[in-house]
Amino acid sequence: MPKNGKSILRPEFRVENIVASADLGIDLDLYGIAKASSDIDYEPEQFPGAICKIKEPKAALLLFKNGKIICTGAKTEADIRRAIDQIIKIVKNHTITYKEEKPAKK
Repeated sequence: MPKNGKSILRPEFRVENIVASADLGIDLDLYGIAKASSDIDYEPEQFPGAICKIKEPKAALLLFKNGKIICTGAKTEADIRRAIDQIIKIVKNHTITYKEEKPAKK
C-alpha cells in the first residue's frame, strides 16, 4: 500500500458491448418488416419497436416507426455498420411514404 494509505487502481478492461443509435430519416412499416423476416419480432402491445436479432455479427437491433434504430451487443464499430447494413436490406422495401398534399386552390 502507498505511504498515504490510498491504493492506486488501474483496472484492465475489454469492450464487451457497444450501444449505437442511427436514424434512417424515414418512417418504417414495422408490420411489413416483421412479415418479411423471421428474425424480426414486432408485438406493439408489448413494446413499441420491432426487435431484430442478427447472428453474424452478433447484435440486436431495435427498429422504431420513426426510422430510429438502436443497435446493441456488437463489439466493434465495424460490426455495428455490418448489422445496420443488413437491416437496411430488409427495411428498404417497407418504408411508409406520404402523398404530398397539393396546395389549396384560391
